[in-house]
Amino acid sequence: MAHNVTLIRGDGTGPELVEAARRVLEATGVAFNWDIQEAGVDIMETAGTPLPPSVLESIRTNKVALKGPITTPIGGGFRSVNVALRKELNLYACIRPCKYYPGIRSKYTDVDLVIVRENTEDLYAGVEYDVHTPEAKQVIDMAGGKIREDSAISIKPISITGSRQIVKTAFEYARQYNRKKVSAVAKANIMKYTDGLFYRVAQEVAKEYPEIEYQEVLVDNMCMQLVQKPELYDVLVMENLYGDILSDLCAGLVGGLGVAPGANIGDGIALFEPTHGSAPKYKGQNKVNPTALILSGMLMLRYLEEHDAANRLEKAVSDVIVEGKDVTYDMKADRNDPTAVGTAEYADAIIAKLG
Repeated sequence: MAHNVTLIRGDGTGPELVEAARRVLEATGVAFNWDIQEAGVDIMETAGTPLPPSVLESIRTNKVALKGPITTPIGGGFRSVNVALRKELNLYACIRPCKYYPGIRSKYTDVDLVIVRENTEDLYAGVEYDVHTPEAKQVIDMAGGKIREDSAISIKPISITGSRQIVKTAFEYARQYNRKKVSAVAKANIMKYTDGLFYRVAQEVAKEYPEIEYQEVLVDNMCMQLVQKPELYDVLVMENLYGDILSDLCAGLVGGLGVAPGANIGDGIALFEPTHGSAPKYKGQNKVNPTALILSGMLMLRYLEEHDAANRLEKAVSDVIVEGKDVTYDMKADRNDPTAVGTAEYADAIIAKLG
């Protein structure tokens, strides 16, 4: 039976990365009915929006989507297609594995951890007020002198419901993939109500999983711990902002965003995408590393319960990387190595290993 999957090509280098991932996924032998959709800055002029309603309709129908990177404008306009997708579809859990594959240039060779990030709350909820608005003044007045009068205001909502579902997601992931420890990351010594609530809920959920070790680590300490001894950590669960920052830190431990896949999970619906951006300056050059999107496709195969195909795909990627011959420039010891291959040729090498 073929799986119905929404395929969002993205913008910048997105379309060529998506094409590489699509060919690799089909080479596993799993059948797909691709519903190809366009989103991003490249279609704003004709569609009037970077996120047409047809994209959301397609994902709601198919329940599964694979998405190429999409540019997020800086400074104004549409906040983010990625954030909008997560909020519109209630994709409350972002799962980002950070695993070292031998052959990748990194100072760390013993990293295999997973970031589980809450996707819909926290400062990313977008509840902000300009310094000159009545709402900002009202908050400043309520603060009783604790906030300067010329402040812009951002509100950080953390709910019991959101905290419970993200922590349960982390523990369920740990149970499903035989992980031994879940670490809750926050700053509850300072933000006693919001992050304090997150920890209290996490403690309650942890009692439901007595076979899995639970600990709490302050986010600043966790940054230091990850740089010094990342091998001590397994599954890390946290609020939205901390998750965004630490997932990039952890990607840096294993070679960078080019090898960092991602999954956004809701109730009965999922979207898979790379952690990195669209790199528009490399558009059309057949140069950018597609590993992150291909591994996101591997996560999608696991979600679809195509476990054999997922395992074979991960091994094929790992084999190509460790061989070091048919890899993109960023995975070479010398980035100017003339033997580096392009996006499409790297996908061809993975397909040959799947053979």
